[in-house]
Amino acid sequence: GGIVFADHVTTVSPHYAEEILRRGTGWGLDGVLRTRAAELTGILNGADPAVWSPATDPYLAVRYDVHSWPEGKAAACRVLADVFGFRPDDDRPLVGFIGRLTGQKGVDLLLGVLPELIDAGARLVLIGTGDPNVENAWRDAARSHAGSVAVQITYDETLAHLIQAAADMLVMPSRFEPCGLNQLYAMRYGTVPIVHAVGGLLDTVVPATPENLAAGTATGFHFESLSWEGLGSTFRRALALHGDRDRWAALVEAGMRQDFTWERSARAYRKLYARVLGRAERHMPLKL
Repeated sequence: GGIVFADHVTTVSPHYAEEILRRGTGWGLDGVLRTRAAELTGILNGADPAVWSPATDPYLAVRYDVHSWPEGKAAACRVLADVFGFRPDDDRPLVGFIGRLTGQKGVDLLLGVLPELIDAGARLVLIGTGDPNVENAWRDAARSHAGSVAVQITYDETLAHLIQAAADMLVMPSRFEPCGLNQLYAMRYGTVPIVHAVGGLLDTVVPATPENLAAGTATGFHFESLSWEGLGSTFRRALALHGDRDRWAALVEAGMRQDFTWERSARAYRKLYARVLGRAERHMPLKL
């Protein structure tokens, strides 16, 4: 009823606005949404820089910005090592996951490629809660790969900020993602997102193709195929690029310079509201 009678319909990213018009990704509302497609707009969520900024973050012992991120991330990694029991001198690339442990978030795919990720020379730290069976699978993985995988079945604001600051990469293998926020926080903290190319993840992360890397616009990695091979091959590309210090630094700094604040989103909403109000006023009945 709300969709049918609304003057306009919005959702939280341009690509998700397209996805919900299709059968399967419209969750039964695709038919009615297609009738309103001309009045449907996707506007990205924003990240609050007062809460999510490595330059002012009270959860970090050493704060940093785009000019001092290597030192800041190294300091955060030392603190994280103490919390999770990693060796403090372990310089293997660190991959983070923060989120709900459910099928939607693709954590089963991540679990499937875990041995390959470790064999490629990386570590993984994960926090989250969700399906009890998935929680137990991750506890088992941490025991089986002690020293390379660390897991806490919890959501803790301090740890979330610390992982964003300490990790080299943040993985988001979501099956669907209307907008997503962790990839926005990750880029702000100099952590390179690895995302399934859906919804807001596709809108916000510029893939590290040779062309985008050459242009200095790349901010992360996409994988198209929702499979172990799709995610695994993307990890291999990311880890290979991580070994190129200069190109990796350019990727990190391009992400840190992105503007995903609410000011940007609010301008888009304000423009839309003005357009919708103008249209409504033109069609108002005459006052008698």
